[in-house]
Amino acid sequence: MVMVKSIFFFIFLLPCLSWSWSWSWSCPEYQKEALLQFKSSIFAIDSSFHTLDSWNSSSSNCCLWDKVTCSSPSNSTSTDVIALHLSNLFVWFMPSKLLAPLFLIRSLRVLDISLNFIEGQIPALGFGNLSNLVHLDLSLNRFNGSIPPQLFQLRHLQYLDLGYNSLQGGLSPKIGSLQDLRMLNLSSNRLRGELPEEIGNLTKLQHLSLESNKFSNAIPEIGNLTKLQRLSLGSNKFSNGIPSSISYLRELEEIDLRNNALSMKIPADIGNLSNLSTLRLGNNKLTGGIPVSMQKLNKLSTLDLEKNLFTGETPFWLFDFKYLQRLYLGGNNLTWNNNAKIVPKCMLYRLSLRSCGLEGEIPDWISTQVPTLTFLDLSNNRLHGPFPRWLAEMRVHYLILSHNKLSGSLPLALFRYSKSSVLALSSNNFSGELPKNIGDAKFLTILMLDRNNFSGPIPQSISQISGLELLDLSRNRLSGNIFPVFDPQAKLVYADFSSNQFSGKVPTTFPPNIQILALGGNKFSGALPSNLTKLRNLKRLELQDNNISGELSNSLLQISHLRVLNLRNNSLQGSIPKTLSNLKDLQILDLSSNNLTGEIPSQFVNFVGMIEAPIQTSLPGPDIFISVTSQLYSPNIEVNELIVNWKKSKQGLSSHNIDMYFLLDLSNNQLSNEIPASLGALKALKMLNLSHNKLFGKIPTSLGDLQNVEGLDLSHNKLSGPIPTAFTKLQQLTILDVSNNKLTGRIPVGGQMNTMADPNFYANNNGLCGFQIRVPCPGDLPPAPKLQDHDNKEEPWILLEAMGIGYPVGLLLTTGIIFFAGYFNLSPPSNSHRRRCHHPHRLIRQRI
Repeated sequence: MVMVKSIFFFIFLLPCLSWSWSWSWSCPEYQKEALLQFKSSIFAIDSSFHTLDSWNSSSSNCCLWDKVTCSSPSNSTSTDVIALHLSNLFVWFMPSKLLAPLFLIRSLRVLDISLNFIEGQIPALGFGNLSNLVHLDLSLNRFNGSIPPQLFQLRHLQYLDLGYNSLQGGLSPKIGSLQDLRMLNLSSNRLRGELPEEIGNLTKLQHLSLESNKFSNAIPEIGNLTKLQRLSLGSNKFSNGIPSSISYLRELEEIDLRNNALSMKIPADIGNLSNLSTLRLGNNKLTGGIPVSMQKLNKLSTLDLEKNLFTGETPFWLFDFKYLQRLYLGGNNLTWNNNAKIVPKCMLYRLSLRSCGLEGEIPDWISTQVPTLTFLDLSNNRLHGPFPRWLAEMRVHYLILSHNKLSGSLPLALFRYSKSSVLALSSNNFSGELPKNIGDAKFLTILMLDRNNFSGPIPQSISQISGLELLDLSRNRLSGNIFPVFDPQAKLVYADFSSNQFSGKVPTTFPPNIQILALGGNKFSGALPSNLTKLRNLKRLELQDNNISGELSNSLLQISHLRVLNLRNNSLQGSIPKTLSNLKDLQILDLSSNNLTGEIPSQFVNFVGMIEAPIQTSLPGPDIFISVTSQLYSPNIEVNELIVNWKKSKQGLSSHNIDMYFLLDLSNNQLSNEIPASLGALKALKMLNLSHNKLFGKIPTSLGDLQNVEGLDLSHNKLSGPIPTAFTKLQQLTILDVSNNKLTGRIPVGGQMNTMADPNFYANNNGLCGFQIRVPCPGDLPPAPKLQDHDNKEEPWILLEAMGIGYPVGLLLTTGIIFFAGYFNLSPPSNSHRRRCHHPHRLIRQRI
């Protein structure tokens, strides 16, 4: 960008500008006063400001001041200030209003205030006054808000740079009115929306940089920009295809469209761009094959087609480009002819053939790229055989061979006089002990040897790599009880030794700078060491699946930034200390499968990290370790997942998105007493597992406030009473297990509770009922049928008539039956009848 600015200045602006060569002419007094007022405004904010010491009232001619350019003298006795070069003035944040005095100098043609700390909105009216501006550079500041429309009225503008700010909103169609524009840079802002088609009217444009914004939809037709040399639209959200009219732009030297959502095929005529030296199309959704016409791009030095959907056989004429230095083809559906012989005519600096279908041993034609090759990615292929000695001696700075079937031991030459910064050999079949001279690789920042069959101890020399930031030796067969002692000044941030056979006490010989330490799946024993406190910057500590015993150490409480603590499946005992709640940033706490007793501390309500997402920076992931390589290409570095019990099964939580997960697992212990109602305040929780304990009492209604919970497991306890109706508010709930308790009453109905219909999750609660388990509740009788309404208005009369007829008829029938049965006798009463009347109960018995 600096070179671009220099070119524009000397070609377009220098003929228009010149220095004032004589003391006989001076700048107008009002312009001098405006500049002094600008300086005074700065000094009022920062009294230590001395950059503009030459600007003082005792000097009558401001044309002689630093960073000021005046016009050539004319017939008048004064010359106007026409250029101010005020970049990189400040070290403190400055408000944009301090620019106000400069807007009084309407003769300005060049204004450069880049690389300062100016914040606030761009002063719209002020810049509207500078109608003579040809060159305006506001880049590398902290301007926010939208781009003011007044800038589009500066019809003489040839150079407009607003890059690297925080501008928002869309790009106005009025941009098309800047007909003289040669350079437009709006990169690294927050602009969004469609790119206006009026941008195609800027026919004099040579450089267009809009990368790293949020522009979306299709790229407009740009076939009229025939003078365009650099087109950079990368890292946006553009979709649809690459405009076919791009093949008309014969002056193009650089195209950057990477990191979008572009689809369809590369235009077939792209080979017509004979001046093209850089073509970046990586990380899109482009399809089809690599166009044959690209063979005509004889000046090509960088070709990035990574991470698309390209198909077909990889064309080997790509290696015939004489000037090609960077070739990225990985992450597509391309095939590779493993029988073909390649004789490269280029000398590559960087080569990525990840997932390209390479088979057999590592191709020896790569050895012809000595000494230029510094980056090599052959990961995710089917390469086998030993590590070639010639490759070990090439001193490649970034070497990624992960996910192949390479075998044998690592050659000593790989680390002797090594220049490597990144060495990733994960997921192969390498074996044997790690080379003792591994510490000779002084420049390593990333070392990934995980998922192999390495055995034996860790070489002590590894601690001599002072710049090492990421070390992954997990999932091997490494053993021993003595760990390397790292220098306190070492830069190690991430260390993973999990799933090996290490034994002895938990090691603490790591530098204080470490943030992620994974020691799970080993044979560590004894109590938690008290000197864990020296690892004060730890954010993630994994000690699961070991034989650690004793009580939870108070030393943990002093690691105040801890956000992930996994002690699952050990032999810890005693109660959970109430002071554990001092770890306010915890968002994942797994103490499951131990022998912990006592109650769940109500003080867990102090876990602020489980109440809302933490404000702190993200946990370290692979991206922080590859900043040195991201200028041209980001390698495919994978960091191990965090394994937890998630929704009834062990799952890996991606280290890329660890901030999205919030979990509290206390299952499989001996905890007793009631569930504290304060747990309902942990509203960020996605998983809460208290199963397989001895908890009793009612389920707190407050658990219905866990608005983000997806899994809630309270099974295998002694809980009683009803399931709270507040559970109907749990809109994210997908798993609810309350089986094997003493719960009673109706299972709540409504919301997600209607989908919690697996009877197994309610089993062995004899008092529960509800449609979820197909057990009706008391009172769930079918309702009495209602009388149907009829429209016949005579219905009441019919009912009365029926009653009038039915009553006497029924009376007569009843009387007749009784008469014939002998209850009545019409003859005069006899003595015997009188006796029967005195004992009616006898008569009844006889007749029965």
